[in-house]
Amino acid sequence: MDNRNIILKAENITVGYGEKDILHGASMEVRKNEIVAIIGPNGAGKSTLLKTIFGLLKPSRGTIFLEHENITGLSPDAIARKGISYVPQVDNIFPSLTVKENLEMGGFIRKEQTAERISEIFRLFPVLEEKKHQRAKELSGGQRQMVAMGRALMLDPDILMLDEPSAGLAPKFVSMIFEKICEINAKGVSIILVEQNAREALTMAHTGYIFVTGKNVLHGIGKELLENPEIGQLYLGG
Repeated sequence: MDNRNIILKAENITVGYGEKDILHGASMEVRKNEIVAIIGPNGAGKSTLLKTIFGLLKPSRGTIFLEHENITGLSPDAIARKGISYVPQVDNIFPSLTVKENLEMGGFIRKEQTAERISEIFRLFPVLEEKKHQRAKELSGGQRQMVAMGRALMLDPDILMLDEPSAGLAPKFVSMIFEKICEINAKGVSIILVEQNAREALTMAHTGYIFVTGKNVLHGIGKELLENPEIGQLYLGG
């Protein structure tokens, strides 16, 4: 595959919780303006890789490069300042705060541009402007996911990592979230997407990675993986 324009590279990552490793030498590359989808069965280490890139877990082996800088083991705050934002699957908003307050919290390290960024988020997610004074806990699941994504975008990241953004959402919100992901990517943001909706993820992805038991066993162009009959049978329901 084309090695040009690689902005993030994780090489041979081994990491786990306590004495149990979840990832066993996993690797991944992200290019500028690319959507990368990571699919595979539960427990394969997909979410663990995102947490490791963002500094929430420290690898026992392996290296993570952002551009040409080694960022392995940096704190999440330092990672965020370097242009990577992360939206976990759960606990990704402040339920008792309003929509606007959630966005303001997302821009805590770029306070001088908070108002401008909030206006951009409202243009991307118009429904959030309508509900900007409403507490996040009162929103629908799809609207809460928009708040979480909006918070992550407040730092104007180069890379946005999304962990299962469509999980538990009504079908209309699933389609809307995927549309917004493509819209965000079109603005120049590279996206790493962990997603159980493998068919939709590979359809929109430039590159796909198949993770099994803590390793990436296959990767390639998203739509080519989608058309691979073996992958279809194993991961896409035939």
